[in-house]
Amino acid sequence: MRIVFMGTPHFAVEGLRILHERSEHEIVGVVTATDKPAGRGQKIQFSAVKEYALSQNLTLFQPEKLKSKSFLHELQAVQADLFVVVAFRMLPEIVWTMPPKGTINLHASLLPNYRGAAPINWAIINGEKETGVTTFFIEQKMDMGNIIDYRKVEITPTMNAGELHDALMTVGADLLLKTVNSIGDGTCKSIPQSDLVKGELKEAYKIFKETCKIDWSKSAPSIHNLIRGLSPYPAAFSDLKIDDYQTTVKVYKSSLVDEKYEGGIGSVFTDYKNYLHIVCGEGAIAVDDLQLAGKSKVTVKEFLNGVRNKVIEFC
Repeated sequence: MRIVFMGTPHFAVEGLRILHERSEHEIVGVVTATDKPAGRGQKIQFSAVKEYALSQNLTLFQPEKLKSKSFLHELQAVQADLFVVVAFRMLPEIVWTMPPKGTINLHASLLPNYRGAAPINWAIINGEKETGVTTFFIEQKMDMGNIIDYRKVEITPTMNAGELHDALMTVGADLLLKTVNSIGDGTCKSIPQSDLVKGELKEAYKIFKETCKIDWSKSAPSIHNLIRGLSPYPAAFSDLKIDDYQTTVKVYKSSLVDEKYEGGIGSVFTDYKNYLHIVCGEGAIAVDDLQLAGKSKVTVKEFLNGVRNKVIEFC
């Protein structure tokens, strides 16, 4: 088949790579985000998908508007049989209905649960033991088209969002290849998501700054899940007092502790050498990796070395 691939971040690159390098299908076009300035120097950066497409001399499209006449004409001109979408933006109907074999999407959850922008984060934040990837045909409503296939992935107790992202990326690329091949050879079957709904569905809402603020009145397990579900990006954070100095701190890694402490919520127990334990609404957690505002990321030992005998309070 002739395929147009649409995607932007690193998560999408592995699927594109496998389709281009390991399949018998031809990538006749790659659609990705426009170049944007980033960082302190506002240097123009390419998307991860663009970098791969350029390295392989693939035909590249970077439309500002997906409904523009010029872009629609370019899409029609490549005469694709199938569009494949991974981590891209919402497509207008005039685009996803264009190819004769339809438009498919790879989503980083076991649909119909965790539809939305941040399925990897929310699966960990909610304490799930497993998640997965799903391929489905794109329809009018976001992430609600007929399901083609899925693969499950275990979420281990210490896994963070970055590690789960990489696991799903690899499994997802293999599933994408299998799905595309089934469409190509005519063996593809799909089922409505409504057939799989059991009870109340869990959503994967977009992550905002307020989502990342640690509420120390919550239980230690829920705070630990929030920290690993937002690590390494955008990272959970807390207000912090060191003596009379007030700042914020990002927490990248934590662990649950068995000790039962007598103290108010946010109280700190430490030996100022090896451990930093924080009292939660229920239980306590150990902070392992953290980053003060304007500083570099450090281990807890490095942090404690700079705050010897000072009063520390998370709030």
